[in-house]
Amino acid sequence: MTARHGTAGRAHCPNMAASSQIASIEAKTSEDDLKVHKMKKKVLRKQVRAQHTLMRHEGIECISHATQNLVIANAGLGNEMSRHQLLRIVEEYGLVEMLLMPPNKPYSFVKYGTREEAKKAFDALNGKEVTLEDVDHNIILYVNFVEKVSCQNAVPTSLPPGLVVIEKIISPEEERRMLESVDWIGDEETQNGLPEICDIFLEKCLKQGYIKHKPDQLTVNQYEPGQGIPPHVDTHSAFEDEIISLSLGAEIVMDFKHPDGRTVAIMLPRCSLLVMAGESRYLWTHGITPRKYDVIQASELGQKVGTITADVGDLTLNRRETRTSFTFRKVRRGPCNCIYPSVCDSQKGRQRQVQPSFPHDEVEASKLEQEYVHKVYEEIATHFSSTRHSPWPRIVEFLRSLPKGSVVADVGCGNGKYLGINEDLYMVGCDRSRNLVDICGEKNQEAFVCDALQVPLRSGSCDACISVAVIHHFSTAERRLAAIRELVRLLRPGGTALIYVWAMEQEYKNQRSKYLKEKHNNKDKEEQIHTGTSQRPLSDQMPDNSSQNSAHSDLLLNELKDEGCDAKPATATRLPVHTNRTSFHSQDVLVPWHLKGTAKKKGESADTVLFLADSKESQELSPVFHRYYHVFCEGELEAACRSLDCVRVQKSYYDQGNWCVVLEKL
Repeated sequence: MTARHGTAGRAHCPNMAASSQIASIEAKTSEDDLKVHKMKKKVLRKQVRAQHTLMRHEGIECISHATQNLVIANAGLGNEMSRHQLLRIVEEYGLVEMLLMPPNKPYSFVKYGTREEAKKAFDALNGKEVTLEDVDHNIILYVNFVEKVSCQNAVPTSLPPGLVVIEKIISPEEERRMLESVDWIGDEETQNGLPEICDIFLEKCLKQGYIKHKPDQLTVNQYEPGQGIPPHVDTHSAFEDEIISLSLGAEIVMDFKHPDGRTVAIMLPRCSLLVMAGESRYLWTHGITPRKYDVIQASELGQKVGTITADVGDLTLNRRETRTSFTFRKVRRGPCNCIYPSVCDSQKGRQRQVQPSFPHDEVEASKLEQEYVHKVYEEIATHFSSTRHSPWPRIVEFLRSLPKGSVVADVGCGNGKYLGINEDLYMVGCDRSRNLVDICGEKNQEAFVCDALQVPLRSGSCDACISVAVIHHFSTAERRLAAIRELVRLLRPGGTALIYVWAMEQEYKNQRSKYLKEKHNNKDKEEQIHTGTSQRPLSDQMPDNSSQNSAHSDLLLNELKDEGCDAKPATATRLPVHTNRTSFHSQDVLVPWHLKGTAKKKGESADTVLFLADSKESQELSPVFHRYYHVFCEGELEAACRSLDCVRVQKSYYDQGNWCVVLEKL
């Protein structure tokens, strides 16, 4: 019995061990399945986030079905991935017809020869971990399909006026001697022949006609990868016209920016001389962005002097190396009398800008808008467009709610950020600024130049219209009403229009608008715009016997009172200049647009500087433009709409510092 029991016990042991092993395998499989499931969810979540980023930056919508075209997140120039590395990755799955890498963006676009090749790449690369070249960390790729990938021919940009770059100004042997002459540890008196070498170099520049006079100050800077210089204009009163800079040790890209927002990236090759004179010296800021890689033309590999174009089909990265610059200036002995008084520190004290008065009639109103709206937007168009890339959600909601095939006019379309929101609509834009309309054209959007009071479209031709941040630029009640009337004229019966205007109430229902929050949350010193008038509250600027503006119609004023609007009447005194990021004290104001450069950035070079003469710190100076606004008080926009025949206000609401109305044409 004992033996039989022992045998039976031994017979059951393998079964028990097998059961335990099976249970362990099942548990491990379940655990692995859970990990796979979590990873799939993470990839899906990151995919969706990448879709939102693409829509926000480019206005491009990702799609669920397979096409020949992919957008790959985390595989962009902004992620320090080069064209060569990305090509090597994507070419494993088929013929790549086009690879577009937008500058400073965290994504790239790939077009394959067939849909099958794109699907193969999608399956293989989505969620794939790759190692970046020359970087000590890995990244994970997230892939989506897009409808199409298009590449426009980039228009070559020209150098700023007065700027010259001379290649191979010195030989490699002369470069070596100049670099060895700098003692980064010792003091100025112990430099190894530096003054003599610089004198020889400057005499050569004078003899060749590269410069007109001999500088008497030298600044020597050394930049490691990741360091840079903040954008600035060398002080007018401190230095004379010509400023020259010699690049040694490595090439680098320097960024130039005009006050109107135009930017030009310029390659400075090793052993090249940069000469800034005239407009490029006095008006354009110049700086070097702190980064480890420069975006350059792939076809030139950064070795050829010239501007870096925005050709997304021919951009790659160039790893920076240690660069030393010798910058020569001539100290100015008297005040500057350049032809750029708006940015000249010597001449700013002589200027006193006189604010315009409130218009008394149609002619004055038109002149005011021409000077303080139309001209300003032509000047700031590029910079303005760079700050207007995120569509407002409730406007997007309105456009996506319209029936498929609707004809929609965006009156005052600006840079066209709403024209491509809903591809099921036939949208056309118009704007008073030719430069903003040109920006729409660069995006292949339909837009034309016209005044919002006279839109050259047939009456009743539109199913819907939008007018975003436009009507508040008209300077009388009649002209604002005429702008609304023009929108209604364009609509067919039953058509709807969405109107947004800036609100006087920047604090509504105990909530600050984003406009005020941005200043409230800024920990840096608040910017002060110095103008010729005090920026006191309206009560301090207006006389006690101020009279109502004759342009306000009695009907409209009565309706505003009925709506409970506590609007302050306009007066015949000069228009006050508003202080940015503060509450409004008057409905009719001039709002400053300050074309300032970037603040000092982390990674800015803290370089050793050698002086041959005294100098002042360089500083950034840029002009201030004033835009006219009539900010609307609560109920004012709605009352204006209701004063028109054949119009029904469907709804009105407050949206982040704006009063908004959706109206229907009856």
